[in-house]
Parts: sequence; structure tokens; C-alpha cells
Amino acid sequence: MTSLAVQPVGVEGARLLSALHAHGFDPGWGEAEMLRLLDSTGVQGLVLSQGDEPLAMALIRAIAGEAEILTIAVPEARRGEGLGRRLVEAGMEAARRAGAERMYLEVSTANAPAEALYRKCGFEDAGRRRRYYRDGSDALVLARAL
Repeated sequence: MTSLAVQPVGVEGARLLSALHAHGFDPGWGEAEMLRLLDSTGVQGLVLSQGDEPLAMALIRAIAGEAEILTIAVPEARRGEGLGRRLVEAGMEAARRAGAERMYLEVSTANAPAEALYRKCGFEDAGRRRRYYRDGSDALVLARAL
């Protein structure tokens, strides 16, 4: 079995990140949205691949000592294999290298598997945004020291 690797990508990877995001979310973020985000200060894309096959993605932002996981997308068929955890860990490492001391994220109260992943990675409650998502669910704001 070919090992997994996480590689950083910039604006040149907007199309790939958009395609990977669409495998994890319906609707996914389009290429124009990815390009806009990747062109923002402190934003970095991460692609998790197995050999030459890109499997999953993440976007992080690290600026002024703080970082945020903007999104992580793992295809439904590959969930439960540790891909999300690999991306969270790679995102935390990239944020540390960028000088961040704390990382934040938002997760839907309707997404118990993602919440469980983040808590296993050491994230704790930092706030709540009522009716934040399209489906009306709240967003839990989670944070952890890096």
C-alpha cells in the first residue's frame, strides 16, 4: 500500500481543491471561491494523497499568531480511515510554522463525526454561533493551543 502524504498547495491548486471539496460537501466550494481564499493573506491549501491519487483536502489560515481550519473535505467513502486526522495534524503543524499559537474552527452541531475528530485532536469549546449553517444548525467554535 502506498503511503499517505500531505502537500501544501497555493493558487495553482484551486481547481484540485475545489474538486476534492465537492467530494466531501454538497455543494462544494467552487474554483473561484477557492482561488479567492488561496489568494488571501495567510491561507494555505493542503492536499492529502496516496501515491499520485489526491484523496482529501484542507484549507487553513494562519495570521497574527492565530490559525483557523477553514474547511476539511474527505470523501464519504474514505471517512473513518484517519484521513481527516492526518489533515488536522498537518494543518496544526503548518500553522505552528507560520507562528500561530492557537487554532480555531467551526463545526456544525449536526456533524457528530467531525466534532468527535476535532475533540480527539484536542479541540475544546470556545463558543457557539446560533443557526450558523444553511440547515439551521448551530456552529460550535472549538479551539486548542498549538
